Amino acid sequence: MLSKNEIKYIQSLCHKKQRQQSGLFIVEGVKQMEELLLSDFTIKTVYATDDWEAKNIGNTHLVRVTVEELKKISVLQTPNKVLALVEEPASKKSTIPDNKWVLALDGIQDPGNMGTLIRIADWFGIDTIIASPDSVDCFNPKVIQSTMGSFIRVRVCYEPLETVFAATQLPIYGALLNAPSVFEKTQYKKGVLLIGNESKGINPALLHHISNSISIPRIGKAESLNAAVAAGILLSQLVK
Repeated sequence: MLSKNEIKYIQSLCHKKQRQQSGLFIVEGVKQMEELLLSDFTIKTVYATDDWEAKNIGNTHLVRVTVEELKKISVLQTPNKVLALVEEPASKKSTIPDNKWVLALDGIQDPGNMGTLIRIADWFGIDTIIASPDSVDCFNPKVIQSTMGSFIRVRVCYEPLETVFAATQLPIYGALLNAPSVFEKTQYKKGVLLIGNESKGINPALLHHISNSISIPRIGKAESLNAAVAAGILLSQLVK
């Protein structure tokens, strides 16, 4: 049986400050656990109901809980059998590879958007995301859930984008509203795709780093596109 203190501690990991202090984050659900157990991530504790079969768990500490206890520590409306406390990997300075595409995120605030962007990057084979320090934490439980396991394969680095852009010779492709259509060219040189904040767009201080402004042609009357949707459309044309 889980103690009140243990429940309170797990619930506190929904907050960035507590995650940073403990170095732990939450992963939930059967599918994400299957991928997690095959990864290099260090799992500290697994909390699971009796109907979850523990495969490849090794010496990881397993705590059996009731459905009601799992509901108390879960961030999901409908918990899915298992929840794990996982160690955050050591943070590393970002290095922009000269032979791969990189996704740069400026001030992404919505956890669902961040998780979907990580998942989209994984879909297109992008393993590095550089996010501005004011972007949402990639270990936020809602972000992790939205990635559907892609957080395992995509590294998110938080650094001032101006500093990173100034240090690379790669082209920076900026997603802007009034810019040439991304479909005007059939091939693009590998570089960095910059996606701006959901409501404000790209920070004006970054505009002079953009070497290629690109947009998605609007046919209907919608004012704008969701940041993750826009990234997916742009990458489908850029990454060929």
